[in-house]
Amino acid sequence: MSKKDNGATLILAYLNEKNRPYSTQDIFCNLQKQHGFGKTAVVKAMELLALEGKIKEKAYGKQKIYFADQSQFKNVNEEDLKEMDSQISQLSAEVQSLTQSCRQLDAELKELSSSLTTEEMTSEIRELKAECSGYRERLKKIKSATNHVTPEEKEKVYKDRDVYVKEWKKRKRLASDMMDSILEGYPKSKKQFLDEVGVETDEDCKVVVPSV
Repeated sequence: MSKKDNGATLILAYLNEKNRPYSTQDIFCNLQKQHGFGKTAVVKAMELLALEGKIKEKAYGKQKIYFADQSQFKNVNEEDLKEMDSQISQLSAEVQSLTQSCRQLDAELKELSSSLTTEEMTSEIRELKAECSGYRERLKKIKSATNHVTPEEKEKVYKDRDVYVKEWKKRKRLASDMMDSILEGYPKSKKQFLDEVGVETDEDCKVVVPSV
């Protein structure tokens, strides 16, 4: 588009294509983003087109409306209009149907895009089979083991543990009571007493009496 043309050719083509009235503001808003027209350039171009008789101009108060020269279009009778209306309805229904199909296909595409590929599925199946095989082998070894602990043996171990823990606590308490009695008349500290008699406490051995 030459500078001299100043957008007039594009504006003329737009008005002929749409074949409806527009103000200069309408044309500016509709074409500015795509073609980068300035408001002043649009006004001048439309005034020039009107002056040359390529488009029609009509004033409503201070505002001017521009539209395509209707003489360039062939006359349309009532029958033609009805046929056009029928075509519009048919095409509108087709557009609606195609739009719905596109939405369904988009949803299917989105679902497929988030799914694993055939190669990824094959690899995952192979890994899961290997994992299952390992678990089967482990289960087989567990079932074939001969050193299982019977419920009776397990119960006996727990009972013995309770007995030993209670005895441990009892002896610890008796030893503590005896030391407290001795320390009442002992001139030194408890630590010095323990060092002299060679007593090692649970704390020295870093052990804790387990709960029953």
